[in-house]
Amino acid sequence: MNLPARVRVTRPPLPLAPALRTAAARLCPDAPLDALSGAALAIAGGAVIGAHLRWQGGEAATVETGWRGRGIEEALAAALI
Repeated sequence: MNLPARVRVTRPPLPLAPALRTAAARLCPDAPLDALSGAALAIAGGAVIGAHLRWQGGEAATVETGWRGRGIEEALAAALI
């Protein structure tokens, strides 16, 4: 996948570290963070700019507005396959 040069996608271990948990809660406020079975985060310049979270029975994904349409959504989804 071709991502912007500053962006990387990672699958952090669960449960999420406090800073990552805060970022995931900001991006996907309705996700049950204590029940996650998978998480992929997009990071640019040290900031979390996108998240794809999965739990039993659901999932949520979002990318900050200024980063949408650059292949990040697809990279996040692919990271959780």
